[in-house]
Amino acid sequence: MQNTITKDDIKELPLKQFEGPVNVVEDPLQAKAIVDKLQHEEIIGFDTETKPSFKKGVSNKIALLQLSTEEEAFLFRLNITGFNEALSCLLSDPKIKKVGVGIRDDLRGLQRLSKFTPKGFIDIQELAPKYGIEVLSLKNLAGLLLGIRVSKRQRLSNWEAESLSEGQILYAATDAWVALKIYHKIKRLKPVA
Repeated sequence: MQNTITKDDIKELPLKQFEGPVNVVEDPLQAKAIVDKLQHEEIIGFDTETKPSFKKGVSNKIALLQLSTEEEAFLFRLNITGFNEALSCLLSDPKIKKVGVGIRDDLRGLQRLSKFTPKGFIDIQELAPKYGIEVLSLKNLAGLLLGIRVSKRQRLSNWEAESLSEGQILYAATDAWVALKIYHKIKRLKPVA
């Protein structure tokens, strides 16, 4: 297996996005019910989005928390619902694996919203080198391991907008879902000695 991929190679790959149901959560009560559902999962994809700041020294709070199973994605609009106790419990549960790419800043940002102790997190950027994989971005990992191209066009959009666009919703759902798919693919590989 190759351990790296070029930008030109990625451009040739088919564009893919999450095709299952996406739940945009704007009601704190709905958030609790969804967390209860997710507590039965062994592993979920994880990501966050923050409204970009184009001013030096200014950073915004995380606006969106994305969690995904193989079949369904959940987008928690934290700027509307807040970061509640149910989410804290889920993200502190060591029995549920939460996989993402480059999650250190995501966790730091979430801990600014509410104090919790992250448990059960797996950062694919830390896992990939153990399998001889040299690329670390979600886009490159998806290209190399899944043979797909994911769009990053919405990354710098306004995640605090009154309502999210269809493009934002699909982008956000895809990021959490693709992390899960990448993890499953890596775990089928043989670690390098």
